[in-house]
Amino acid sequence: MRFLTLRNIAKICKGTLYNYYPEEDREVSGVTLDSRQAGENDLFIATKGERVNGHDFIPQVFEKGAAGVICEREPKDEAGVYILVKNSFQALKDLARFYRQSLGITVVGITGSVGKTSTKEFIASVLETKYKVLKTEGNFNNEIGLPLTILKIREEHEVAVVEMGISDFGEMHRLSEIAKPDICVLTNIGQCHLENLKSREGILKAKSEIFDCMNEDGAVCINGDDDMLRTIEEVKGRKPLTFGIGQDNMIYADGIESRGLEGSRARIHIGNEILDVQIPLPGEHMVYNALAAASVGSLMELKGEEILRGIGAVRPVGGRSNRIQAGDKTILDDCYNANPVSMRAALDLLSCAGGRKVAVLGDMFELGEKERELHRQTGAYAAEKGIDVIVCIGNLAKDMYEGACGYEAGIQLEIYYFPDKESFLKEQGNVIKAGDTILVKASHGMAFEEIIKVLRETNTLRGTD
Repeated sequence: MRFLTLRNIAKICKGTLYNYYPEEDREVSGVTLDSRQAGENDLFIATKGERVNGHDFIPQVFEKGAAGVICEREPKDEAGVYILVKNSFQALKDLARFYRQSLGITVVGITGSVGKTSTKEFIASVLETKYKVLKTEGNFNNEIGLPLTILKIREEHEVAVVEMGISDFGEMHRLSEIAKPDICVLTNIGQCHLENLKSREGILKAKSEIFDCMNEDGAVCINGDDDMLRTIEEVKGRKPLTFGIGQDNMIYADGIESRGLEGSRARIHIGNEILDVQIPLPGEHMVYNALAAASVGSLMELKGEEILRGIGAVRPVGGRSNRIQAGDKTILDDCYNANPVSMRAALDLLSCAGGRKVAVLGDMFELGEKERELHRQTGAYAAEKGIDVIVCIGNLAKDMYEGACGYEAGIQLEIYYFPDKESFLKEQGNVIKAGDTILVKASHGMAFEEIIKVLRETNTLRGTD
């Protein structure tokens, strides 16, 4: 890794170097916080977590041939070079910030309330038709994940597409300091992290910190159909590039044709060029993701054919609108996270399915004072969309259940409430039928992955009507 010798690393992190021999100094091959992933010539950063303390695994890391270790306390067995620092997490951020400055690479930073990960996948897929791209793995988008992503960049990479997620003021500024994005993409401003950010205006302010350390000659792409994002008229003296379905956007889509769970077709207008695109992932929100990718592609001077090919090559990410065929059931795995906006988008998607539609919904966290009302509204929306079976699981989901029960749908609905997922799993065989399409969605802390696992492995007991 360029310039990352042990001596330079110690200076960057303001640490003290021990067991160091100048004649052996060399650039490290990689950086990791996971001792299991540490390999020969890697740098291991020992951190203290809620369950595991990385300092306990320093001897094993040295046995694997690590070049050195960053740690907050002296190792019990001084078997190699170590750098003593006050805070290992801060050392990680300092290291990533320095490394980013040494790279001649374009960084695309993505933020927003909903759709960051899927937008990242669309943008990376489009750019990969022309460039060597590194993208955020999974949802490594916070003050630990982003630095680790930056430190994975190598000389062969031409573009990095990074996801940037926050829950409070000041966090995005720190992420921007590390990533120093050349292109900033903002997907939308919804109702999430209200516990800290209080309002959509607060969310916009916090997300806009992404501009603090962006390239002075950089570009901004925003969803021009979002009422909050439309208030951004200028960033560093330049007007943002807007994308959306409305024709007043610089890049827009029309002729949108839903193909149900198979995705959609649309015409994307980029200047005088019209692209007839096949979007393989379902839901109107995926059209916006494709538009964001087309916007970045146009800024990166891609041809229309390259943008078309990249959009068509996108594949779903586990836990995010991932369609799973499990015997006689179709499962929409969207259980990674949830807020009111993403819940509505997922219910819109489910409503496109044929046959009986089942929504298995759980608690949404970090919604602040309005959490009960927002859960009630989500339940009512599920009923409004004509979902045949609504299953609400969790403490907060009791309000979701009441919202669904209180909506005058005018059709026969099955509505269930379970206090926890274990209760539902005991009864799921009496709820699910053969041929059902089942949406599973909740905040990550609800661990609904277990529900996905059981539904995939269990044969349906009830037949179709």
